Amino acid sequence: MGRLGIISGTVLLQGKGIFANLIERTMENAFGKALVLLSDRVAFIPRHGMPPHDDIPPHLINHPANFQALKELEVFEVIGINSTGSLKSHLKPGMLVVPDDYMLLTATPTVYRNELIHITPSLSSEVRQRLTKAAVGCGIDVVTGGVYWQTTGPRLETRAEIRMMSQFADLVGMTMGSEAVIAQELDLPYASLCTIDNFAHGLDAKGLTMEQIRQNARLNADAVANILARCIET
Repeated sequence: MGRLGIISGTVLLQGKGIFANLIERTMENAFGKALVLLSDRVAFIPRHGMPPHDDIPPHLINHPANFQALKELEVFEVIGINSTGSLKSHLKPGMLVVPDDYMLLTATPTVYRNELIHITPSLSSEVRQRLTKAAVGCGIDVVTGGVYWQTTGPRLETRAEIRMMSQFADLVGMTMGSEAVIAQELDLPYASLCTIDNFAHGLDAKGLTMEQIRQNARLNADAVANILARCIET
């Protein structure tokens, strides 16, 4: 069938299961350079780079170059693993969500430069169903459905912003909407498996730090790797 395209960031997948012994390759295309880790079954892009240079902030990620690289590798679909903050008290850190819609109200990336092209934004229902079935097959609970709100980053959101967002969305992050747009423009089926790594600013009395977010993301890494492995097997 070919390779499964995977894009991930904070969740540390390298070296786990299907991510062991991947070959690093830098690909250049019309949109720039993309770093891809390859096997015969996986094309994995670490969206923030690789240690010790894993410091590409969300607003500087070259989404067109990343997805063009996956297209040239002829992946059959793309799964984004996206770290998020919860906007709802019932969606707690440690939970996994397969969202069915997103909001991106700031400047949107595009592969088009001199053409007037419109897409009707959506996430692939087939990829979403495959993620959900894979999770069930692994005995891992996922929340199916929800709205992801993308902010620009790299700063976190203010309490006032979170209060407003929580009226319309369930999760907040900095990458998934942009990835969904570019994937659709390049005709690549795309959906996301979101890890909830923190309550958004103001929802938790303990406060919020980036180290706390990273620690929670590490706890989700094994579950995510198992779900992705199941997606490939089935």
